[in-house]
Amino acid sequence: MLLHVPDVLSTNEVVQFRAALKGVDWEDGRVTAGAQAARVKHNRQLTEDHPLARQLGEVILRKLAHNPLFTAATLPLKVFPPLFNCYEGGGNFGMHIDTAVRFTSAAPHRVRTDVSATLFLSAPEEYDGGELVVDDTYGMHKAKLPAGHMILYPSGSVHEVSPVTRGARIAAFFWVQSMVRDDARRALLFDMDNAIQRLNKDVPAHPSVVQLTGVYHNLLRSWAEL
Repeated sequence: MLLHVPDVLSTNEVVQFRAALKGVDWEDGRVTAGAQAARVKHNRQLTEDHPLARQLGEVILRKLAHNPLFTAATLPLKVFPPLFNCYEGGGNFGMHIDTAVRFTSAAPHRVRTDVSATLFLSAPEEYDGGELVVDDTYGMHKAKLPAGHMILYPSGSVHEVSPVTRGARIAAFFWVQSMVRDDARRALLFDMDNAIQRLNKDVPAHPSVVQLTGVYHNLLRSWAEL
């Protein structure tokens, strides 16, 4: 399931992030890539333990903790601390699949990558190229979102970042270990949650809301891994 999560950061917050990231010392992005991905990865990023990466990452995690769409879609158990990257001058990341388990020096230390997230910090008009391209069972999908918006997609999908031929594409990226590892089951729960919310809005206090809510939670209880 691919999902656009709008307005994770406000316009002012994006401005603050960009000002903080201006002039930072980026390192070769291949440092955090696996052997296969390193051959096709051409970008720069902040190190995981960079103080600014930790500071800005904590802001993102606090925002997501109060984002109902993110919570409903990912059912998060663990979140890998957000990292930050920059693509420019032809930088790209060829077709690859994200590493299944990521290790971090900070808690929670190990995160199974069920859901990948890219939070755009550059506006689409600031750069050419740089689309996130995800290849799944329904074909190729491209994402190039407004600054402050985020795209979620299954970590097991083949994906790439197309070459940036003008300007700079700056983004935060991270991974989520879900309580429900199977993407199809998460999508089913997400659709059911949305249907319950619509029914509750259209027909308040309808007995079916209680019944369907029970079905939702019983499925989650059956599928959740804690």
